Amino acid sequence: MVNRWSLAALVIVLAGGFWVWVNRVPVDLLAAQNTPAPAVGHPAPDFSATLVSGETFSLSGVRGTPVVLNLWATWCGPCISEMPVLERTAQRYGDHLIVLGVDQGEDAATIQQFLTEHGITFPIALDQEQAIGADLYNVTGLPTTYFIDGEGIVQRVWMGEMNTITLEEGIAEILN
Repeated sequence: MVNRWSLAALVIVLAGGFWVWVNRVPVDLLAAQNTPAPAVGHPAPDFSATLVSGETFSLSGVRGTPVVLNLWATWCGPCISEMPVLERTAQRYGDHLIVLGVDQGEDAATIQQFLTEHGITFPIALDQEQAIGADLYNVTGLPTTYFIDGEGIVQRVWMGEMNTITLEEGIAEILN
């Protein structure tokens, strides 16, 4: 009786191991899925995008000016909560700092309605295909904010809702 159970357990273990081996993700595909996010101390990936206003924005085109790059969406509660803080920051720093929102996956009409309702005036880029957020910056949650200095180097990354203190700490790093 013990031999039957031992044999059955061995067959189950071998069959399970074979099943795991057959269904594994190929190494080359696994590496492609793990595109690293931009790291602190390294250049921010360059991109060009159409703003809700219809103008084109290029990250490399504003080199020399620090950028607060905020990836967000209108359906994201924490994103909505931090919008007034970002708006006040954009107004306060004017030409010394660019606050740029990059909306993830929504159409211009939806975004424009949100901006009008909430009195948001800083530039918002469209990322309907999420080529910037998901593909280029590997963002896995919203909101995510990158603090990029005038040389185009990421100095801080903040995942989640920011408050005034968090935002000012990040800005202090990119203005120096």
